[in-house]
Amino acid sequence: MKIGIIGCGNISSAYFKGGQQASNLEVKACADLFPEAAKRQADEYGRLACSVDELLADSEIELVVNLTIPQAHVAVGIQCLDAGKHVYSEKPFGVDLEEGKRLRDHAEVKGLRLGCAPDTFLFGNAQTARKLLDDGWIGRPFAGVVSMMCAGHETWHPNPGFYYDEGGGPMMDMGPYYIHMLINLLGPIRSVTGKTTRAFDERLATSENAFGQILPVKTETHLTGVLEFESGALVTTIMSFDVKNSECGNFQIFGTDGTLHVGDPNNFPRPIRVRRKEDEEVREIPQTHAKNARMIGVMDMVQAIKDGRPHRVNADIALHTLEAMLAFEASSKSGSAIKLETTCKKPAALPAGLPEWHVD
Repeated sequence: MKIGIIGCGNISSAYFKGGQQASNLEVKACADLFPEAAKRQADEYGRLACSVDELLADSEIELVVNLTIPQAHVAVGIQCLDAGKHVYSEKPFGVDLEEGKRLRDHAEVKGLRLGCAPDTFLFGNAQTARKLLDDGWIGRPFAGVVSMMCAGHETWHPNPGFYYDEGGGPMMDMGPYYIHMLINLLGPIRSVTGKTTRAFDERLATSENAFGQILPVKTETHLTGVLEFESGALVTTIMSFDVKNSECGNFQIFGTDGTLHVGDPNNFPRPIRVRRKEDEEVREIPQTHAKNARMIGVMDMVQAIKDGRPHRVNADIALHTLEAMLAFEASSKSGSAIKLETTCKKPAALPAGLPEWHVD
């Protein structure tokens, strides 16, 4: 399947590189609001640079990967759907629940597929963790702790302002990695209880391209609370752009027979580790699944279209994740738990032992 990429910013290189590996798709063209950005990536990866209108008018392109900024995800997604293209969006699915629903409903009306990053829960270590849980290695999962704490992105990102604008913040930026992975392991979420704050009202950018810019903070930058899953599991969650140093573990699931150490679900730099009740120490688990990389979710979506099956990184998971993320601030303001109105199914696990870039 020939696909196009709209949005040629910082994250696009990962998708172009993944596109070179995937066997069932070909990146034909790319476009960006800034033509020079599209030309730079097109030259780097040997693709065609064009305008957004030209990309959407190309009848050979059947699916568009939407890598625009979060505030534009829904508008650009609807534009692609109106052009008759399937859409795979960078996270988050939208910046509020109503526009996320509008995007999902529009895809259903058009009879087109809609997917949304992150697809990191299809990476090898993530699927190894899923297999361990499915096979009962730690018994019944009843609780967990996940955290992403850093000092913010203004020290390195070339355009950090949108991280502190409405629709930004650590939950909307990094939360999808954690919540998609939790849904992969534990299934859908029942409710969210949260508290939020911000340590600073403005930030000083020190990255090369934005050096010296004062960035007003218009969103909450430290969020904490508890996710209650339909299974009954309770997961303590912290997402922050305000913490200078932290030694907290990224991601742990506690079961009746042991603990699963998942690590950072953004890139899984370490092997999955387990300590069962009979173990004297934590042990590393050999990876049961191929490594994979970003674009595996798009490849799965393409294969699902061909085979007529559900795709794993789907709109229901993305919308459910969006509602859960927004519920932290809603709960903080209301002082009570927020019961989620959306739900989703736990995505199908990848079979163990597949080669890289294979999903069935």
